Amino acid sequence: MKIRDISKGASFSLEVFPPKKSYSLQSVSKTFGRLAALEPDFISVTYGAGGSNIRQNKTVELCRKLKQEYKVEPVAHLTCFNSRKDEVLTMLELMKEQGIENILALRGDRNPDITPPGDFHYAYELIDFIRTHTKEGDFDICAACYPEGHPECDSLKEDIRHLKQKVDAGVSLLISQLFFDNEDFYHFLELCDVAGIEVPIHAGIMPVTNKSQIERMVSTCGASLPGKFSRMMARYENNPQALLDAGISYATEQIVDLLASGVSGIHLYAMNKPEIAEKIKGNIASLIDVHNQE
Repeated sequence: MKIRDISKGASFSLEVFPPKKSYSLQSVSKTFGRLAALEPDFISVTYGAGGSNIRQNKTVELCRKLKQEYKVEPVAHLTCFNSRKDEVLTMLELMKEQGIENILALRGDRNPDITPPGDFHYAYELIDFIRTHTKEGDFDICAACYPEGHPECDSLKEDIRHLKQKVDAGVSLLISQLFFDNEDFYHFLELCDVAGIEVPIHAGIMPVTNKSQIERMVSTCGASLPGKFSRMMARYENNPQALLDAGISYATEQIVDLLASGVSGIHLYAMNKPEIAEKIKGNIASLIDVHNQE
């Protein structure tokens, strides 16, 4: 099923990542079983290399597992900056073989230790490549957006111009990077509206699990930390359980406000921790139901 047909009402989705090292299928199955029980509209799986053989890529393997065994629609991340065109074509063929219909097309992070092949420089090039080299209807394409602007862009308005270029290349849905101040997201939506970006934009929410994790994520995506959030981390950073409880409460408060403001969807960065996703979904389940009944 395509994303454009799934994302109705107030969508609720999750994101997971393939373990970087060898992993137990039994452990992954337990995690997927608990996440599937939350009845998300879809689960996105981040891009993970599977060694030198691209057909061993764990992203596709886990997406297949989600769809075939757990009946949850997967969205496979696909990056391009460090990939050759023939590698992308192989991934597209493999996804089609496995019945994967939705892709989150990304540039991918720059790695100072790797010289990119130069086939792709930006996500819009990957989106255009997918559209050009696949049949119409093979895939729905999603893309990422940055409510506070991409860290490599000089301004938010410049970043939105680039975002419009991605959307025009053929995007059905945008999923935002994490943010901790809803006002930043609302301002971003206003600018997107002015720019003529009309596809649904889902709000990406990451619950705090530990201070170092958040600091690492913020450094890569450029999200700012409002005073309220910083005070919470400073107060509870030495008590892991207290910080986790406060983080779940903060994320829930964000989601409640976002839903009340009519956002089209919530994308929860579950970080492969079903217990966190379960608590948050339990906190907002009745709100999702209200929106989906309207």
